[in-house]
Amino acid sequence: MTQKKRLLCIAPDGTETLDLLSDAMHDWEIRSVATLAEAGRELRGNRYLVGLLMHGRELQRPSDVDLFLRRHGHMQWVGVFRRRDLEQAPCRDLVIEHLCDYHTAPVDPVRLAHTLGHAHGWAMLRRPAAVAASAADGRDSPLIGSCDAIVRLRAQVDRVAKVAAPVLIWGESGSGKELTAQEIHARSERARGPFVPINCGAIAPSLIHSELFGYERGAFTGATRGKAGLIESADGGTLFLDEIGDLPKDLQANLLRFLQEKTICRLGSTRQIRVDVRVVAASHVQLQQAVAGGAFREDLYYRLAVLPVTVPPLRERREDLVALSEHFFELYASEKSPRLKGFSNRAIEAILEHEWPGNVRELINRVRRALVMSDGRLIMPEDLGLTRGIPIAQPDALDDTRMRTERRALRECLDRSGQNVSRAARDLGVSRTTMYRLLSKHGMRPA
Repeated sequence: MTQKKRLLCIAPDGTETLDLLSDAMHDWEIRSVATLAEAGRELRGNRYLVGLLMHGRELQRPSDVDLFLRRHGHMQWVGVFRRRDLEQAPCRDLVIEHLCDYHTAPVDPVRLAHTLGHAHGWAMLRRPAAVAASAADGRDSPLIGSCDAIVRLRAQVDRVAKVAAPVLIWGESGSGKELTAQEIHARSERARGPFVPINCGAIAPSLIHSELFGYERGAFTGATRGKAGLIESADGGTLFLDEIGDLPKDLQANLLRFLQEKTICRLGSTRQIRVDVRVVAASHVQLQQAVAGGAFREDLYYRLAVLPVTVPPLRERREDLVALSEHFFELYASEKSPRLKGFSNRAIEAILEHEWPGNVRELINRVRRALVMSDGRLIMPEDLGLTRGIPIAQPDALDDTRMRTERRALRECLDRSGQNVSRAARDLGVSRTTMYRLLSKHGMRPA
């Protein structure tokens, strides 16, 4: 049986229209609430793609409605207003800024049902990858995605989190090494303890010893009192050593001693302090090569690399690009204009075609830039700074017939599906990502 579509209706002034609407929308599950507060509680516990905002007392406080719709801007909202409401500037602003469509009362339930169905289809077209990723994951994890590479990473995290041995994370710059370390800590028995991150390449070499191991009063000029180091402050939790390959050689020896003996000695002291810490290290360079070049101690490498974990670069996570983009769109939604509702098809194509040398960090940067720079209702490639355009494959003489046939098949399938990319992809038996690549290859866009 096909699962019913879901509608959240905010109807402060009665249910007469809702009764008429229910008759026209028998394949929908309609949940009605009377106030914005009730709607907020409902959305905290349930997921809706479409909402219906009906005229009533709430509209006397348009600032409250504006704030509510800002918080839930990921949904497609349709409004029903009295004509005199639309004569007021605050009401018109709500329509322009937040709604995908509106009707005037009294409503035609058949026309309104058609509008809501279109809004639901648009929401599904924008969000199927994110929905699929969430369903495939099945749990609340910051490691978002459903591609094979990220599924393997989550499985690695689950395994290494259960033991206390040191972990060495490798991944390109910006790929999410610290996020992976945080997830290992959060899923371990030390989750209630501190998570202390240290960027070994960001601390001056002259200070790194005192920062890591602490110091006693009088250890050096200006040390007027003793101070615990970062290793000591992580007692009972996890110490994350980012860019461990940048650690000076003399400090590598001290770190090796700590890993072996689980004790530290503050600068200016001879007293050994026992510290219970789980060490997770990370590097964007291959430490085996650093060992071969003499820049990293071999014995320290083998102490750290008991449990190796590899974070995949973004170019190996093409299937997750749309889901990640949607996630960061919602995460930084407070920075966007209320009228901005999502990504255009052209923007999705540009995202899928880009190589992402800066990995997830670059994706976050470009999405946040687009949230601020976009002037329309949908993000365009130029808002993302992806202005080189999408290359269109040009058929050579031998493949001309095959290319024409493929293009015709795509066009016919889109026409049959009502220009719905997701439905056309299912009809062709390909993923939505592959469908966008095929459309990009032929320079096509849904109407």
